[in-house]
Amino acid sequence: MRVWRGPNGFQIEVITLDRRACYRITQRVNDRRYILAYTRSIYEIAAHVDLADLVEVVHLHQRRRAQPPAGR
Repeated sequence: MRVWRGPNGFQIEVITLDRRACYRITQRVNDRRYILAYTRSIYEIAAHVDLADLVEVVHLHQRRRAQPPAGR
């Protein structure tokens, strides 16, 4: 799932509704997340938040430590 975050607690997620991709715009206020809109285009997102302020959240896979061979 792709997620972008912006200032003032804005978060944009790509979700699937009616078998079509769309964007869910939410805003965190006082530790609560409120849904502001479901949109189909980037232009509609721009009505809520400046696109230049958004950053994509990238989850990096953490490497696991190599396990020592059995019997040691």
